[in-house]
Amino acid sequence: MIIKYTSLVKEWLIENGISSEFISLLNMLLLVLIVAIIGIIANFIAKKIIVSIIGRIIKRSKNTWDDVLLEKKVFNRLSHFAPAILIYYFVNIVLIDYPNWIGFIKSATYIYVIIVSMMVICSFLDSLNDIYNSLPASQNKRRSIKGYIQGVKIILYIFGAILIFSIIFGKSPLYFLTGMGAIAAILMLVFKDTILGLVGGIQLATNDMVRLGDWISMPSKDADGTVVDISLHTVKVQNWNKSITTIPTYVLVSESFSNWRGMEESGGRRIMRSLNIDMKSIKLLNDELFEKLTKIHLINSYLITKRDEVLKYNKEHNIDESIAVNGKRLTNLGTFRKYIEEYLKTNPNIHKEMTLLVRQLQPTETGLPIQIYCFSKIQEWGAFETIQSDIFDHILAIISDFELHVFQNPSGEDFRLRTLRDAAF
Repeated sequence: MIIKYTSLVKEWLIENGISSEFISLLNMLLLVLIVAIIGIIANFIAKKIIVSIIGRIIKRSKNTWDDVLLEKKVFNRLSHFAPAILIYYFVNIVLIDYPNWIGFIKSATYIYVIIVSMMVICSFLDSLNDIYNSLPASQNKRRSIKGYIQGVKIILYIFGAILIFSIIFGKSPLYFLTGMGAIAAILMLVFKDTILGLVGGIQLATNDMVRLGDWISMPSKDADGTVVDISLHTVKVQNWNKSITTIPTYVLVSESFSNWRGMEESGGRRIMRSLNIDMKSIKLLNDELFEKLTKIHLINSYLITKRDEVLKYNKEHNIDESIAVNGKRLTNLGTFRKYIEEYLKTNPNIHKEMTLLVRQLQPTETGLPIQIYCFSKIQEWGAFETIQSDIFDHILAIISDFELHVFQNPSGEDFRLRTLRDAAF
């Protein structure tokens, strides 16, 4: 129809004495205007009508994945193909008098289609990432595929660039692919971080080293907090002070870091803290202290049982009890350790099915360390610190009942009191 119309216009212009060159130019401009109007109409129909209708259908559906496709503008970007199809279809008609321009316009159309295709695929990949993150399985495992998505995008950009160059220079894509070896060193230098990040991301995911939501500690990077994002190049950690530390992905593979996921999955959080006992306060239990400690309910039966065992042993072996070093004796420190153990066992916040120890460590110049090693049922930081503090508040408050003293370096107040005592004498 358009060809017939343009032929009639040409004949009428020639009959009125217009030159053929001017007629061809005028005819081309007129056809360009017509195609442009048709393209605008097609773009309007594709975006405003078709996309809006698809959007309404998607919003009414019960599925959530199609909402993500709409949100990422996958359908919106698909509408950009409409003008390209029109240009490709009508270019031979519009430039019928300028055949040398047809190849250029078609090449430009091909490039436009490639760019639009890349945009559509990238939007679709972003949609896949969001759909995956919304799945219950991904939320449970907290494995991120963002790095893989970004890696696929880079490969897509490379192949898209190769196709565009092949169109511009009129060469086969294989020509540029074979030439990639010559510039591999340059690409390795330019995309060094990207390649390292891609390899590091694959290793992190394959070995399940880091997931979204994991608590990791990496002192060398001042990182101690929750993983909030895993991408191709970086892993973002929100520290407990709410600052964000960005760590290159490959660094997590090449350097050491601590992942506390095992602790969180175990159902307990470790308490491992010591207090130093002044060794001069350690002694054998005398009758007076023994009677006093038997009034403590948690160790009453323990003390009576141990006393009977000691008396029986000493009697069977004819031990001379006039000298304290002979035979078996109970100590205030051993009784104190037993009390702490029983106290922890009755504490409802301590995990009973995990390791529970009250042990002595190597004596030092600051006293004899008594270490408490157990696991709290509550893992949340604030509540965990409260439980741990409550335990040691109690221990420090009752340790004098066992006639033990915590080692503490003398302070200014100690020196002042000593000076006052010396002055009094």
